Amino acid sequence: MTTQPSLASRLIEAHADFPMTQPADRHARWLPAAASLLSLLVFLAAVPFSKIPLQPVPAFIPIYESALIVNDLITSVLLFGQCVISRSRALGALASGYLYTATLAFFHMLSFPGLFSPTGLLGAGAQSTAWIYMFWHAGFPLFVIAYALLKGRRQDEMAGNPLGAGRLFIIIGAVLCAGAALAALATAGAHLLPDIMAGNHYTPKMLAVAGTAWGCCLLGLVVLWRQRWHSIIDLWLMVVLCAWICDVALSVVFNAGRYDLGFYAGRMYGLFAASFVLLLLLVENSSLQSRLAAALDELKRLATSDPLTGIANRRAFETALAAHWRRAAHGSSPLSMLMIDIDFFKQFNDHYGHVEGDRCLVLVAECLVRTARRGTDLVARYGGEEFAVLLPDTDAASAAHIGQRMCDAVAALAIPNAGAAGRPNVTISVGVASRIVEAGAAPMDLTKAADRALYAAKAAGRARVEEASSEEPEWRTS
Repeated sequence: MTTQPSLASRLIEAHADFPMTQPADRHARWLPAAASLLSLLVFLAAVPFSKIPLQPVPAFIPIYESALIVNDLITSVLLFGQCVISRSRALGALASGYLYTATLAFFHMLSFPGLFSPTGLLGAGAQSTAWIYMFWHAGFPLFVIAYALLKGRRQDEMAGNPLGAGRLFIIIGAVLCAGAALAALATAGAHLLPDIMAGNHYTPKMLAVAGTAWGCCLLGLVVLWRQRWHSIIDLWLMVVLCAWICDVALSVVFNAGRYDLGFYAGRMYGLFAASFVLLLLLVENSSLQSRLAAALDELKRLATSDPLTGIANRRAFETALAAHWRRAAHGSSPLSMLMIDIDFFKQFNDHYGHVEGDRCLVLVAECLVRTARRGTDLVARYGGEEFAVLLPDTDAASAAHIGQRMCDAVAALAIPNAGAAGRPNVTISVGVASRIVEAGAAPMDLTKAADRALYAAKAAGRARVEEASSEEPEWRTS
């Protein structure tokens, strides 16, 4: 009985201990490293061609940003879910960061000139769109820094009450309001900000603004790198920040303006960067679901099996009896039951000790299971040295034959029983009850009848099979 609570705690751990937040081993580091190296090589190859003008494709922006918004929203939802389960403020900060990027990407799409209207749906023009882009790319690294600093305070992650719906809505509302406020600053308050766009081209002031975004990304990388240990998600966040640096560099610094090669390549970097952590979370969730399913299967097995013999326990037997009883009542088919007791088992325990007594129970249980050949037959430990066998679609004669076969099989084991006078080996007594199930009868009637038949077998000298009489009062329908 002590194994089930420990398994229940394993079910909690399957949710609370997310592998992606645990320290990464050496084998988990090579893929993020390879992704960073590939990202750098592609960036270096694209830089010399970043100013090449390409055909303007206005549809590219809504396609790219719609995919980006969906990716970031799903990532945010998954991270908030893990934050609620693990009570990790660090994951809450990271989830807020992805919600922030989705919010700014949404406003960026609405403000983009020529997409919904010549000056953008917000009516602010190219200047505002560029500023929203910079707020977007400078803000996310700040959330990553908050994540890294909170993650370092390991003892505080599980402190306090779980993140309830009220607090969660407050956090989400605060992030959405912050994103909306920055979008309002870039649109309604555009006159307060320096001009960083001139038509479709960047002004020299853009370099300073882009440098600030770069600085935030580099600071995020440094803070993450200086952590005492790195989880898998830390490594992939480093990849994301590297990709963001390449994004800003290609689409703002090394290119000439909108719709050149650097513009398109930088946006693709941003889209790929948004997908890394999402893919990691999806793989993580699949792994957790697999672990949880395995733990639930194990819990179900332990709840329905006898810990000593490994066969079904009394609870599983009674559940199966009720189910087969209903089926037999529906189809008017026979249902039989054997009640089995090991003869002189107390004397066996007194003579050989409880360790050998347990071994005897295991050997007898295995023998009964081998003898019950059909897959529908159920052998269970009913209690102590008593076993019960459920035989669906089996009449009384066939059930008695199976009971005799079990008696012979246990006797053939030749387990010594020097504690029982006149019985050199362990034997069993079997009570048989069978009936055609009719309306008004209860499964307990069958159990009582098999139990009385067992006592009759013991009273008649043991090591034998006795059948219950169908004329007993309990068999009659009410």
